[in-house]
Amino acid sequence: MSSSYSPGPANGTLHDKSGDNWTFVLERKLRHPPARVWAALTDPAQLREWAPFDADGSLGVAGASVTLTTVGAPSPNATVTRIERADFPHLLEYDWGGSLMRWELEDYDGGTRLRLWASIDRRYVAMGAAGWHLCLDVLEHLVDGQPLGRMVGPPMLQHEGWQRLRAEYAELFK
Repeated sequence: MSSSYSPGPANGTLHDKSGDNWTFVLERKLRHPPARVWAALTDPAQLREWAPFDADGSLGVAGASVTLTTVGAPSPNATVTRIERADFPHLLEYDWGGSLMRWELEDYDGGTRLRLWASIDRRYVAMGAAGWHLCLDVLEHLVDGQPLGRMVGPPMLQHEGWQRLRAEYAELFK
């Protein structure tokens, strides 16, 4: 992780506060076409550069079962997920450890408007939003050809940017 990296302010929205899982949405406008961003979201080699999990196969095939292993967890945490939707290059949806992950990619001004919809246990929604905020920053730098390096697990939790974002999302989502 670059020592000069500092994330921008919390900018997600809370979409659904009903039940035990709350759904938040994070959005990025990227300079690359949806097909390029899709590859970063589905290819195991590219996921290893930015995502909080490793995948043992492509996430780009609807109906496929893929094992997602959380990186940096205190104990091994691997879950088998089924890819519910994979509509290249516009929609990807799967369940990761009980959390619904929905990625929407839309052509936007020569690039991509990327939206992540994530459903997370309400007790951890600010932490999850802060973590995904950082992961999306790392993803953006990766597709721009200026990789920051993966930021997950305990090192991420110690990063000043994550701590600040967690507090900002907690305030934003209350």
